[in-house]
Formats: sequence, structure tokens, C-alpha cells
Amino acid sequence: MRQLLGWATLTAMLTLSACGGGSPYYAPRSSTAVRAAPPQANAPAVSAATFVAENASFDLFVIRSSELALQRSQSGRVRDFAAQMIDAHKGTSAQLSLEGRRLNLLPSAILRPSEEAMLDGLQSSSRFDVDYVRDQRLVHQQQVTLDAAYAARGASPTLRPVAAAALPIEQRHLRLIAYL
Repeated sequence: MRQLLGWATLTAMLTLSACGGGSPYYAPRSSTAVRAAPPQANAPAVSAATFVAENASFDLFVIRSSELALQRSQSGRVRDFAAQMIDAHKGTSAQLSLEGRRLNLLPSAILRPSEEAMLDGLQSSSRFDVDYVRDQRLVHQQQVTLDAAYAARGASPTLRPVAAAALPIEQRHLRLIAYL
């Protein structure tokens, strides 16, 4: 019953956030904006290889850290969020892999050092839920920034639609993180 209520709450928050509404019961704990900074017109375009490598590492981190959250979190809300993140990021990862293969760019199954350090920190954290939410916010903000920039001016016409499709998913995740 408790898990069903948790899923219903997350579904309601997701629905309301997608509609632009807010919940009168769950106010975000942070007043920070969840929108990515607009891409700068004079910034160099990210290469296709860099886009695939960074996004693959972000997705892999979210999946692995969320699997860890399912084991370690003391919060039903965090565990429900983690389960949602695993499903969503397996989907975005599969799309990235499919389109990356068309360009002979295979996503790595290894985390970049920055995401590896965050995962190591989570594994030994004594404040797991707080640290997990902080890391999810950081990674999702980075992913939103990367996807927004690549969708606008990415080097590969094959990967620009991947970034454009992932962007609203990542923005929705950031809105959900504000409720944790």
C-alpha cells in the first residue's frame, strides 16, 4: 500500500510538472531554477564523440547510483524516484547507443572519472539520501546543459534529434528532484 501511494504521488507530481502546475502539498525544497543556461552563440560546438561519451557516462551514473539507492535509501520517495530513473535512463541510453553506432561511436560502459568519484562517494556515504539527491541534481543539470547545447548546434545531424528528445526528459527529472 505504501509503495502504491509513493508511485501515485510521483505520478501526480510528474503529471503536474509536465502541465506546468505545482502541487499544493509538495513544495520544492530549493528555489534554484531548473532550467539550463541558454547555449552561447559563440561557444564551440561539441563533437559527436564528446557528446556520446559524456551522455553515456551521465546515463550510466544515474543507472548505477539509482540501483544503489534501491538498496540503501531510507526514503520510499527516493526509492520510487530511483526506480523511475533506472527505467528512463536505460531508455535514453539505448537511443544514444543506437544512433551512436550509426556513426561508429559506441558508448562506453565505463564511467568518466568525475562520475566514478561521485559513485564511490555514494557507496561510502553515511548520508546516502542527501548525497544521492545532490548528485542526481548535479548530473541532471549537466545533462540538460549538454543536451540543450547539442540540440541547438551539435556537430552531428544524427545525434541532434537524440539530444532534443532527451532534453525534456532531463528537465522533467530536474523538476522531480526538487520534490525529494
